[in-house]
Amino acid sequence: MTRTYTMKRRAEQQADTRRKIVEAAVELHSSVGPVRTTVSMVAERAGVQRHTFYAHFPDERSLIHACSGLTMERDPPPDAAPWRAIADRDRRLRTGLAAVYAWYERNAELTACVLRDAEISPLIKETSTSLWGPYFDAHHEVLGETLSAKQRAMLHLALSFFTWRTLVRESGLTPAAAVEAMLQAIAGAG
Repeated sequence: MTRTYTMKRRAEQQADTRRKIVEAAVELHSSVGPVRTTVSMVAERAGVQRHTFYAHFPDERSLIHACSGLTMERDPPPDAAPWRAIADRDRRLRTGLAAVYAWYERNAELTACVLRDAEISPLIKETSTSLWGPYFDAHHEVLGETLSAKQRAMLHLALSFFTWRTLVRESGLTPAAAVEAMLQAIAGAG
């Protein structure tokens, strides 16, 4: 009886340590980015030794996948499927862009760091593309259904994190005003 309890307690402690390491890494990925995050930085923030870190994550890929899993579990990009039911094109675009912009707002620091690092790290590019790609492909498909080629190009611009950041963070528009500006740009491209 004691052995089973001890094994269960040990497994719980290992899971707790693993969670602390992943959370520490996600915090660092959100501030300095995945590429600039070192094992020493993660271990220190998690309150563990380097050998403990490596016992849980033998390579960078395993840590990146664990971090990605946690962030997707906490706040995945918006699901485009419900937008299909919105018959009015402008209302559908407004709803979709507002949802994407709200997700960008909640995840701005991490998204900026990941997109920056994806430019120089094949692992970060592969991971972000495999996780976020299907969501953003669906956003383009659902929101672009009845748009002309020029309007779809403007939609692509509207759905970009960098467009959102320029409009909201750098230019000071409210998210609603940014959505309206992009709706006008899309309509004007018709």
